[in-house]
Amino acid sequence: MRGNLVDLGEARHGLLGQQAQKRVLVAGGAGFLGSHICDRMIGMGHIVICVDNLQTGRLENIAHLIGHPSFSFIHHDIVDELFVAGPVDEIFNMACPASPPKYQLDPIKTFKTSVLGVMNLLELSLDKQARFLQASTSEVYGDPEVSPQPESYRGLVNSYGPRACYDEGKRGAETLIYDYTRQRGAQTKIARIFNTYGPRMSPEDGRVVSNFIMQALQNEDITIYGDGTQTRSFCYVNDLVEGLLRLMASSPERSAPVNLGNPGEFTMLELAQVVMRKTRSKSRLVFRDLPEDDPRQRRPSITRAKEWLGWVPRVSLDQGLDPTIAYFASELGRNAEGAVLVS
Repeated sequence: MRGNLVDLGEARHGLLGQQAQKRVLVAGGAGFLGSHICDRMIGMGHIVICVDNLQTGRLENIAHLIGHPSFSFIHHDIVDELFVAGPVDEIFNMACPASPPKYQLDPIKTFKTSVLGVMNLLELSLDKQARFLQASTSEVYGDPEVSPQPESYRGLVNSYGPRACYDEGKRGAETLIYDYTRQRGAQTKIARIFNTYGPRMSPEDGRVVSNFIMQALQNEDITIYGDGTQTRSFCYVNDLVEGLLRLMASSPERSAPVNLGNPGEFTMLELAQVVMRKTRSKSRLVFRDLPEDDPRQRRPSITRAKEWLGWVPRVSLDQGLDPTIAYFASELGRNAEGAVLVS
């Protein structure tokens, strides 16, 4: 079925393929990253409970799993207390809008999701004695003054601005997790995720990869904010999910945050040029003012991920853009006319 772009059996031969069957809850499981986690866990033979309020998640992302005997879906907002019958072994919290246009639509709700939602899931993890993994973000580093950013860097974040609902919400969530771990013995993991892209991103996601691809496929002007020299590091979704699964399976004492991202660094102009080449787009580059608090640079230090998890990303930006462009082309009228991919 459409959307099933991940090999559900891929993980059988990987790090976690030999583990006993688990019952895994994925909050935000109908979203971009969450749906890929659902796929991997089902492919490994686990039972998956997908929880999503469908604010930004899409049923299309999990349509191929509906009816699978090991998959169930609960339409629920984690801001409200969650009750789940039976055992739960692991909880992945991927539930929060991650693109600025989405999380700024209702900033109070975004903050509540990051704090009250995390508290509800932590309480559930204690009740079920389940291991809990939080999808945190590179946004906790704000507009960094050091590069690459190690986990020890405390960040340069504006607590009083349009991005603060997300940035400070995630920082507050990390504080809650630290205290639940230290004071109440919760089993926790924190992944600081850097820019991730791939199939199942929403066409209306609003972040740079999806924006550039959608504009290029339609030969529309490609919007560059600022002068285009600001940088990001882009991690393909399969690499990121592998890192998340390795982090969840890591030793219990390793509860400190871990950066997950591809340390390859690209300017916005470089990304636009690659997308235009791959789509053979007739788009023009247009420049707009840089949004408030938009970071100038993002690049992860992944030393901790290498040492603790044995994880490094394998997919280059050039490789990962091809299936991503193909996915967005399929979203545009279910055909790729005018979107010929070239290497």
